[in-house]
This record gives sequence, C-alpha cells and structure tokens, in this order.
Amino acid sequence: MKTFLTGFFISFFITAAAQAPLRLLIKDAATNTPLQAVSIVAANLHAVSNDSGIAILYHPGNEKLIITFSHTGYLTQKISLMPDTAIHEVWMLPHQKDLEEVTIISSTRNNQRIENSPLKVEVLGKEEMDEENTIKPGNISSILGDVSGIQIQQSSAVTGNANVRIQGLEGRYTQILRDGMPLFDGFSGSFGIMQIPPLDLKQIELIKGSASTLYGGGAIGGLINLISKKPQYGGEHIVTFNQTTLKESNVNVWLSKRNQHIGYTSFIGYTRQGAADVDKDGFSDVAKNNAFIFHPKIFFYPGAGTGITAGYTGTFEKRTGGDMVVITNGKNDIHQFFETNKNIRHTGELALEKSLGNKKKLDIKSSISSFVRTITSNQNYFKGSQLNYFAEASLFIPTEKSSWVMGANVLGERFKKLPSNPVLLSDYTYHTAGVFIQSTLTLPVQTTLEAGLRLDHHNRFGNFVLPRVALFHRFSTQWAARAGIGFGYKVPNPLSVQNTDAPIEKIQPLGNDIKAEKSAGYNAEVNYKFTAGENNIFINQAFFLTQISHPVVGMLQPNGQLSFSNAGKSIVTKGTDTYIQLSVDEWEIYLGYTYTIAQRKYLQQHQWMPLTPRHRAAFTLVKEIEDSWRFGLEGSYTGPQPRDGDSKTPGYLFAAAMVERKFGHKLSVVLNGENLFDYRQSKHETLYTGTVSNPVFKPLWAPIDGRILNFSVRVKW
Repeated sequence: MKTFLTGFFISFFITAAAQAPLRLLIKDAATNTPLQAVSIVAANLHAVSNDSGIAILYHPGNEKLIITFSHTGYLTQKISLMPDTAIHEVWMLPHQKDLEEVTIISSTRNNQRIENSPLKVEVLGKEEMDEENTIKPGNISSILGDVSGIQIQQSSAVTGNANVRIQGLEGRYTQILRDGMPLFDGFSGSFGIMQIPPLDLKQIELIKGSASTLYGGGAIGGLINLISKKPQYGGEHIVTFNQTTLKESNVNVWLSKRNQHIGYTSFIGYTRQGAADVDKDGFSDVAKNNAFIFHPKIFFYPGAGTGITAGYTGTFEKRTGGDMVVITNGKNDIHQFFETNKNIRHTGELALEKSLGNKKKLDIKSSISSFVRTITSNQNYFKGSQLNYFAEASLFIPTEKSSWVMGANVLGERFKKLPSNPVLLSDYTYHTAGVFIQSTLTLPVQTTLEAGLRLDHHNRFGNFVLPRVALFHRFSTQWAARAGIGFGYKVPNPLSVQNTDAPIEKIQPLGNDIKAEKSAGYNAEVNYKFTAGENNIFINQAFFLTQISHPVVGMLQPNGQLSFSNAGKSIVTKGTDTYIQLSVDEWEIYLGYTYTIAQRKYLQQHQWMPLTPRHRAAFTLVKEIEDSWRFGLEGSYTGPQPRDGDSKTPGYLFAAAMVERKFGHKLSVVLNGENLFDYRQSKHETLYTGTVSNPVFKPLWAPIDGRILNFSVRVKW
C-alpha cells in the first residue's frame, strides 16, 4: 500500500509539473476592454475567460497549441501559441454589423463609442474604404465629397489639384491628419488628398467645426483624420486592378499579418493617368499623371499592453497638364502652355502605445516628412522643399465617472527654395509647442460633459489659448442631443491652399504686420435612432455657426501678383446639416442636405463666399443580395454658387451607379459609372480666356472630366 501511494504521488507531481500553464487575456479589439465568457478550445482542453478577460490552459507538453476562441457576436479566431510564463493578449473582432454599432473613434483620444461622444465625429468605416477601393482606388477625394457639409473644390484645371471645404469655409481651414499627425499643410499640402488611396485606410474620421483644442491650429472648419489599418491574426491580402474610360489605370496591393509578438502591413499602389481633353478646347481637363506609393509598417508587441509601430511612406508623382499639343508632341511657335509638377514625399513615423494598468494608457507618436515639389512651365521653373516634423506624448486616465486626456506636442515646418528661377517668396521656419488637457465627466441623468483647454506658443505669431466645452445628453434610447463651443486659430501661410491655385512666382511673402486668424465655432444637434430587428433609422439634425476674426485675404494686384493682409471684419458661416440613414431589408439608404450661408463681412457688397452653394443635397441607395450581388446608386444636387460680382453659377445634378458581383469571399468584380448625366462646366461656359499661348483659367465650380466608367477586379485571400 505504501509503495502504491508513493508511486501515485510521484506520478501526480510529475504530471502537474509537465502541465505548463498558458495564460491568456482576451480583449475586444474595437474597445480594448476585457471579454468575459469567451470559449477557448485546444485539442481536448477547454477554458472560459473570467470577468477580467483572463483564462488559463494547462497543457501536458511543451509543443505549440492551436487554440480556437469563440464568443457570441465576435468572429471566431484561431492562433498558435507556445506555453511560457508570459500573459498572451488576444484581440477578438466583432462581426461587421456589430463593429459598426460600436465604432471607436481615435480623434477624441478617450476610447469613446461614436454614439456617446460629446464631440460629433462622423466615420467612414472599413466597408466604405473597401467599396471605394473598387470605385475610385486612386484617392479619397470622391468619398469625402459624398458626405453632407463637405465640398471638394478643384482648384486647378491644369493639375487637377483639389482641397476639402467644410461648412462653407475655404480648404485652408480644414486640417488633414494621418493617424492624428499633421502632414499636409503649406507647401506640403499640395495634392494632399489626391495622393491617399482608400485601400491603405481602416477608416476616415470627420469632425465638422473647431477641433483645435486637441489638435492645435488649422482645424477651424474641421478636421479629417485618416486612420491606418493594423495587421490581423490570420492575415489580410488584397489586390485590386482598375481601368477607366478616361485613360486611368490602377494597381493597388495590400498585405498584412500578425502573430503574438510581431506584425506588418504593406501597401503598394500605382496609378497611370493619360491626359484627356474632354471638351475639345485644346487643353487637358485631366492631367497626365504617373504616381507610385509605398507604405510599409512593422508592429512589435513586446509584452502585454505594449505596442510599437514604425513605418515609412514614399510618394512619387509626376503630373503634366496644359496644351494637348505640347503634352503630346512638345512646344512650337503657337502651342506653348504647359505645367509639370513633380512631387516626392518621404515620411517616417514611430509610435508607442503602453497600457499602464487600470485602463490607463500612454501614447507617444512622432513623424518627420520631407516634401519636394518641382514646378516646370513654359514661363517658369521652381523647385522648393518643406520639412515637417511632429512629436506628441499623451496620457489617458479613466476613472469610474470621468476620463482625462493630457499631453504635449511640438510641430514645425521649414520651407526652403531650392536652386531655380527667382520668386518673391522667402524661406521661412515655423515652430509650435503646445500642451492640452481634456476632461470627460459622466453626470447624472445620462449626461456627459466634456471640457478641454489648449495652450500653444508659435515662434512668430505668439501665444494662443483655446478652450472648448461640449455637452451630450441622452433623453432615451431613441433621442439624444449635443451642443458645444470651441475656439481655434490659423497662422498665415502664403502657400496654404486657395480656391484657385496661383502661380508660385506671383505669390508675395507675408507682411510683417500680418496677424493670425482666430475663430469661435458653435454647434448644436438632435439625434433620433430607432431599431426594430434588422431594420433601423438614424436622423441627425445639426446647426452650426463659425466666426473668423482678422481673416487673411488674398488680393490680386494689377500686376497679377497675389498679396495677403488681414481684413477689418470677420468671415461668418452658418447653417444646418441634416442627414438620415436607414437600413431596411438589406437596403441601405443615406439622405443628406446642407444649408449654408457663408459671408465675407469685410466687404461692403457681394459678401457671399464665392463658389459656396447655399443648397446641397445628396443620397445613396445600396442593396446587397446574400453576399453575391451588390447594387448602388447615388446622386447629389449642388445649388447655384455665387461668384465675385453679381453672377451665379447654375445648379446641377450629379449621379453615379455601380454593380458588384462577388464570387465567394475571395473574388469580386465591379462596374461603376460616375457623372452619368455628363454634366460639365464646359457645357455652360468656356474654361479659359486669353490666347492659346497664354490662357487664363476660370475658377472651377462643377466637374470638368465628364462621364466616366470604370471596371475593377479585387482578389482577397
């Protein structure tokens, strides 16, 4: 008996010692919160995560385990792990429909769900990015123009450059960020949104109205934050081929994968666009363009709650527009006008995310970007560079009834003329250092109060104090309301985007007495949401008002030069923004309408902001059939737009349609048509005045490229 007991205990301890514990921490990938009751299965082992998201598997061996994680409402996930002493974090993705309902927004910095944020943020998610990749794979300008309150303003018929206008304000008041970091301003803002493909993005977050408290100067009209994709377990690989009837060809490749400690993403995109003279006036309506983008990133996960990201983006582009004879065969005695833009952008980024326990989080991120643009025309040759840098550290501290975000950042830009023909502009260097703090308080009766303060110091324009207050109240599960006020500023920059691009040799430097623009923005809105099974409706009615003091105004001098000065009175934009979203029996419907009054109070007459429609409406209708077919129809109406003087443009309709055929989850083909009514500005008026050798192009207020069809093929594995 003694021998038996001795053998039993020896066997027991040997077996227990051989069972290596595998410790797991399971989290929701969208909210970064622990997941309870996750089923975990590996061979004949089984465990369930506790209320802290923790589970332990005792494995009788040291070889790798293939583990399956499953939970209601989440995608089932399989990963391979080796038993060791570490705590392995596992992130589970909600099903797509569930994920859309709990979209987490990065731009507010406090991990809030979109439906509960005091700061209104609209999100174009992964589904929209995937769809846009098959319709307009070259850039994101089209999808931004589909959002109510946002207007894409083409600023040059020769180059095709465009900028984003929000709530009636000019494009220079819109701040564009990449993962929360500013890269596109001043000289480096040229062709910004025209160089960003949708396949490289997880989502786009849009804030209409002042967002300067968190992000500093420039976000007077609003901001657009482009959120990059992250690698997923199991990997994601996509290749898209696209061809249009307007001589555009695209090839985009996306590769990504991760395991427990390392991951990568890589985007490679090539666009070839032939010059096209749609209206047959002898000048290109679409510039000749060759563009190549390379964006690899590597992700390290050295321990629980720690992530390190390093990435590089290279953009190489050459655009040529002007006289079609010159583009095709070169100059002669009569045909001389052309402009070629060669753009090279190198960007490096480094970021650290560190969990500090109790849901506290430290974020450190930085970027440096070099942009070189060479402009060659029949009249001038210019080459210039801009160096941008940004670094920020922020801390997120949640408590039971509140959360705090605080941080500091530095950013700067250095513009330098490189050897070329002389221009009026001088080299300049801007530096800004800022600190910010934001508190979000949960009050009784389903009310959230958010208050923030930012202090900035600019090396030329001095100090800025930017407070912001926002309030969110939920009356019931159906009704909610928001209201807020925020202050902002914009430092003058002679190279900021304008409604119409000016030749760089005609731009004068800033005077010594020029001051920064300051703004106050107000917003209020009411939301209604009703859900019945798979059907739902969401209605948003918003009101906005923005006032800009000391606006910097560009004045065209008799000699053709462009000078800048502060106006004596303000710019005021106000209006309403309405949109309705419905999901009914596999039909998705979007209706939007924006009413805008934009005025230049510094003028005695003709105060209306030029090329700003008072009325703009849009709709989208999408039907999906059992993951095999997808049909889409969209349209918009742009009302009359005032011009400098008494004249107005006519209103016009724009329509597009698409059909997608899916073959399982790996292959899909798309046929899409844009501007089906073929409305063009050139049908209403000529696009230029002057002579063939020296044309003067009119400001653009409508499409000039006409009807376009495209066919794309997407392969995913």
